Amino acid sequence: MGLRTILKGGDPALRKPSRDVTNFDKRLHILLDDLAETLEHAKGAGLAAPQVGVLRRVCFINIEEPIELCNPRIVSREGEQEGAEGCLSVPGKTGIVKRPDKVVVEAQDRYGKRFTVEGEGFLARAFCHEIDHLDGVLYTDIMERFMTMEEIAELDKT
Repeated sequence: MGLRTILKGGDPALRKPSRDVTNFDKRLHILLDDLAETLEHAKGAGLAAPQVGVLRRVCFINIEEPIELCNPRIVSREGEQEGAEGCLSVPGKTGIVKRPDKVVVEAQDRYGKRFTVEGEGFLARAFCHEIDHLDGVLYTDIMERFMTMEEIAELDKT
C-alpha cells in the first residue's frame, strides 16, 4: 500500500468522467488499498480514484465502516438534506449543499461481485459526493454557497 497525492480543485483530471472497471485484478486491489491508506492519512470520509489521478469508477468511503465501491450507481434517492460539505480536493473550504437524505447504491466489490448498499444522512451525502467525483463533478459545482468562518467555527463546536 502507498500514499497517493490528492489532486486539488484546478486539476483537469477532476473534471473528466471516469471509465468503468472491467478488470478486477491486482492493480485494482492496489488502487483500493492506496485509496484507503491515503484517506486515513488525510483524515477524510471518502476518496474517489479521480482525486488521485486515476480515471476509474472506484471510490472508498470510511464513515461507520470501510466501504469499497467499484462501478457505483445511485439507483434510488429519497428525501432531502442540506448541510456542510468539504472535500480533500478543495482544502480549507466548506459549502452548503443539498443532497438526498437516503440513497441506494448498486456497485461491485474488488472481486467483481455485485452488491447493494443503502445510506442515510451523512453516509448518503458521502455516497453522492464520491460518485459525483466519478462523473467529474465537484461539490462546488452544486453548492448553494461557501460557509463563512464564523459558521464553520459554530459547526466545529457541535
